[in-house]
Amino acid sequence: MNIEQPTLARRSVAEGIGTFALVFGGCGAAMTGGGAVGVGLAFFLVLVAAIAALGHVSGAHFNPGVTLSFVLTRNAPRRDLAAYWIAQFSGATIAALLLRVVFDGFRGDLGATVPHIASGRAVVVEVVLTAVLMLVIMSVATDGRATGAPAAIAIGAAVGVAAIAFGPVTGASLNTARSFGPALASGQWTDFWVYVVGPFLGAPLGAFAYQYVRGDSSQQSLSAS
Repeated sequence: MNIEQPTLARRSVAEGIGTFALVFGGCGAAMTGGGAVGVGLAFFLVLVAAIAALGHVSGAHFNPGVTLSFVLTRNAPRRDLAAYWIAQFSGATIAALLLRVVFDGFRGDLGATVPHIASGRAVVVEVVLTAVLMLVIMSVATDGRATGAPAAIAIGAAVGVAAIAFGPVTGASLNTARSFGPALASGQWTDFWVYVVGPFLGAPLGAFAYQYVRGDSSQQSLSAS
């Protein structure tokens, strides 16, 4: 039985909701002093929940670099790109503004990501981490053998480990929208370019790397993060 795909408007709203949850939960943990482990666990759990809830609607990208990579590898239509980006950046910004209201101020810069090493080294870290994340996403999103709960756990784990291991170094953003929302809401733009170049360069690298090692790019995307 063929199931009709949700409209682009509905899929975009799902992307906005998922990105909102990612920033509200993950950055909220950063603001309450959860530490690297606590923040990593928060991002892991919120991603698993959001992918499980919305993956079948929008593909659960929640990340502009992921959407771009799926378009570049022909696993998503070009017409989705602008709408998904608008939704993702909007969801992240609304979440950060709400955190500002809830915490009555700019505690922890609302979870804004700022490098604690030289910006050149920081961008290398962000490129590598995002490439690894995208490789994981491609593996579970384009292979019918890895769907559902295992896929959500794998993607969430990749983000969680990155946050635990490298959060104290670069903030382990891996996601330009996730960095943009808190930066806009707090006014903390220090070396923001790192979180534009890193994810937007790393995600396509990871996607094409997976296609190369797999040797088959013909299947279409099922879900992502």
